[in-house]
Amino acid sequence: MKMIAASIMCADSLHLADELRALEQANVKMLHCDVMDGVFVKNAAMGAYVLQDIKNNTDMLLDIHLATVNPDKFVDLYAAIKPAYMSFHVEASPDVDATINHIRELGIKPSIAISPDTEIEQIYPFLEKVDMVLMMTVNPGFAGQKFQHHVLEKIKKLQKELESHTNKPLIEVDGNIFEETVRLLEPIGADVYVVGTAALFNDKAGSYTEKLAPLREIIQER
Repeated sequence: MKMIAASIMCADSLHLADELRALEQANVKMLHCDVMDGVFVKNAAMGAYVLQDIKNNTDMLLDIHLATVNPDKFVDLYAAIKPAYMSFHVEASPDVDATINHIRELGIKPSIAISPDTEIEQIYPFLEKVDMVLMMTVNPGFAGQKFQHHVLEKIKKLQKELESHTNKPLIEVDGNIFEETVRLLEPIGADVYVVGTAALFNDKAGSYTEKLAPLREIIQER
């Protein structure tokens, strides 16, 4: 599966209903929803009531990224929204296996997130148990950061490791994703591209369909 996911945190929060319609018209299939607690990252974002309103007003899949400490607490808080995927950080969970199981028991596909400076080997023990790996290409917390090119080598190492696994989780990339960085990521096997201010939610001319067209030509979304 190749897919673009729109980072809804970066959308116009005063006109979310209009933004949802525009994204649907652009044939976006999934919304990436950053939940930040102000502790794990120095920012706070996207309460459960906001995401519930979004869920109630679109058929797009939700992909919730918990950039939080105590992820199990937030899993329970956001489970009622029924997202397709829920990611938590390997750096934040005191019991990664238990958090994965917790998410799956709630009928949600578990995903494990890893920050740019964390060694990729930390997630190897869990690759058979998750449906997706979220590779952060910037530090979680704020949009507009520079793409960290060393993450490309981490993705290559991950792909090599997955050759010996029967489970093949999707690889999601998030952080300054636009045409230039997609050209770097596509050859090494990324699957889900989270787009925010760099490629989509900005004041450049064009509809969302037009803005996403160059990315879709590269990744052949399907």
